[in-house]
Amino acid sequence: MRKFQLLWLKKPAQCRLLTASLTAKTISILIDHLERMAADVTQHPPQLSLSSDGRLYLSGDWTLLASYQLESMSQKIVDQGSRVSSLIIDFSRVSRIDTAGAWVINRAQKELSLAHVEISLDQIRPEHQTMLSEAAYRNFNLHTRKRPLLIFDLLADLGASMVSAIEDFYRGVAFLGEFVSTLAYVATSPRHFRFTSLVSHMESIGLRSAPIIILINILVGAIVAQQGIFQLQRFGASSLAVDLIGILVLRELGVLLTSIMIAGRSGSAITAEIGSMKMREEIDALRVMGLSANEVLIAPRVLALVCSLPILTFLADMSALLGGMMVSWGYGGISPIAFLSLLKAAIAFRTFAVGLIKAPFMALIIGLIAAMDGLATEGSAESLGRQVTTSVVKSIFMVIVLDGLFAMFFAAIDY
Repeated sequence: MRKFQLLWLKKPAQCRLLTASLTAKTISILIDHLERMAADVTQHPPQLSLSSDGRLYLSGDWTLLASYQLESMSQKIVDQGSRVSSLIIDFSRVSRIDTAGAWVINRAQKELSLAHVEISLDQIRPEHQTMLSEAAYRNFNLHTRKRPLLIFDLLADLGASMVSAIEDFYRGVAFLGEFVSTLAYVATSPRHFRFTSLVSHMESIGLRSAPIIILINILVGAIVAQQGIFQLQRFGASSLAVDLIGILVLRELGVLLTSIMIAGRSGSAITAEIGSMKMREEIDALRVMGLSANEVLIAPRVLALVCSLPILTFLADMSALLGGMMVSWGYGGISPIAFLSLLKAAIAFRTFAVGLIKAPFMALIIGLIAAMDGLATEGSAESLGRQVTTSVVKSIFMVIVLDGLFAMFFAAIDY
């Protein structure tokens, strides 16, 4: 190559002529090769013959180079087969078949089947049978297909959704069992638990979430107070808005809003982190090193959620009460001292405890769903985005369902 470069610098005209002649020679060799292939095909063209016993013999090369003959042979198969009620196609004399030949034969077979002609294949080699199966003809004439009724589509989608929900519930219960077994193992072997990871995730989930949780609950408490005072003052019972704020915030709104915010903020982050690790095969690397993904990745995150959510719920309750007190003072003329006095008479410790009791269970649900969907991520960015979205939707839905179950339970025990 170095000598050719030096020769090109010294005699460029001669080198261009040599390159052009090589290119022309290469093209000539390619044309000769194609002509020889075409000549070889013309020596063994695709043919067929129908015997008196209803057996159709195929012979020759059914390949792409004889594409024009293939189309005519396919039509002849249909013409010959339409005259009888049953047809046996014999492949004993066929020398070669490629995808083009297999496709036209299969197309003729499907057309005869639509004409209620019974078709059977005989003396076919395994490789030819494989070619016919892989290059099967598909009818894309969509206007001949009858579209099912819309109600059937809706019922089918509903059934598929129900089956998917049942499968998700089954996988969730199995995943909960794995998590409990991991906690039992960590409890018996505390040196295997990663306390540093737990503290780090508590900082990320609890401490860094506190500002937005406080802000949102202040606004919600203010809105509840304003609407309560506005609706109750026509009955001369503006002071009852304090009862409304205290009971509604401490029992329901504080923990529910906090759980929804954590599901959207921290739950999605957990799914994205574990999903990206699954995509980069880091979880497989942990298993190869003899480490458990549940122990290393999932247990610290879920426990951090369980520990952080009650603290955030307490902050949310106090923030909502603060927002309600400020609006009651400025909008309803209820001073802070009067507000606290009315609040003390309206609520009891169990009112405050109900919200805190719900918090760890909601955190457990959020953490398990987030981790499970993260582990279900496949090797594409589209799958990761889909799993993150699914994780948030499932978490919010299950948080609301769990809140309703707790409401019925506490009502049943009169607590």
